[in-house]
Amino acid sequence: MMKKNDVYILEDRGLLYISGDDSKEFLQNLITNNINKVNEDNSCYSALLTPQGKYLYDFNIIKHKTGYLLDCEKKNIESLYKQLNLYKLRSRVEILNLSNEFVIAVLSKERFLEIKETNSIAGCTIKYREDHIFLDPRNIELGARLVTNLEKLYLSLKKLNLKSSDKKEYYNLSHSVGIPQNNTDKLQNKIFGIECNFDELNAIDFKKGCYVGQENTARIKLKNKLNKRLLPIEILQGELKSDLITLDNDEIGKVLINEDNAFAIIKIKNEKFNFDKTFDCGSAKIKVKKPNWLQIT
Repeated sequence: MMKKNDVYILEDRGLLYISGDDSKEFLQNLITNNINKVNEDNSCYSALLTPQGKYLYDFNIIKHKTGYLLDCEKKNIESLYKQLNLYKLRSRVEILNLSNEFVIAVLSKERFLEIKETNSIAGCTIKYREDHIFLDPRNIELGARLVTNLEKLYLSLKKLNLKSSDKKEYYNLSHSVGIPQNNTDKLQNKIFGIECNFDELNAIDFKKGCYVGQENTARIKLKNKLNKRLLPIEILQGELKSDLITLDNDEIGKVLINEDNAFAIIKIKNEKFNFDKTFDCGSAKIKVKKPNWLQIT
């Protein structure tokens, strides 16, 4: 849990700005969520998938002036920029990389709720000194995100009476909540977007029209074919030198993000799987952690 007056400056996040007459329609035809949800008072979480419905990128979307800001892991910003430009064709859209000018800082939900005109609904967005602050649309336990120009950052933090803390604490929290934010490039083309729990994390609108990867995403949902999920794992013993997760030599899953905050794709419908069990991963022993928002039927 975050301390009320802590702030985490995430230099490893990047920002794209998409503007122009066609920017709304352009995004609506590509992303998993409904761009109509995004306005001055509300931001959303969404993703860009392959035509087959596999994961490519995930990001928060914030209304900014006449366009939209996309808050994405910085190491993926350049490739996301190129991917969006491939789809641009004749659309009247301009895409700018603002990662060197703007920064994301995270403050606690409690501190956010002390600022005027806020509420505890995921995605709630306000203006503070002309900058956007929004309550994380994925899960409000991840606090609120301030999008600000680098030059204004420290004065805003001072006015909000916030002190900078190690961002590792924030990413540890994100792991305990069950949401990956680092090294997401290791998920690309490996798993379906819906296997990333995008339904539960408010990233998919099943009532909107077509978007890239919509057909398989809808089929998996409607036919109850969601047999695997991306879940956080805890290393009980040893090191992750293998990616295969087993129990009695049966494959239960595969580690995809094997850094400090590890995540694996888990066969949740395997009869041997149980959150209470300890699994083998090479010579390591691990447990699969169940996020409190996850309902498995």
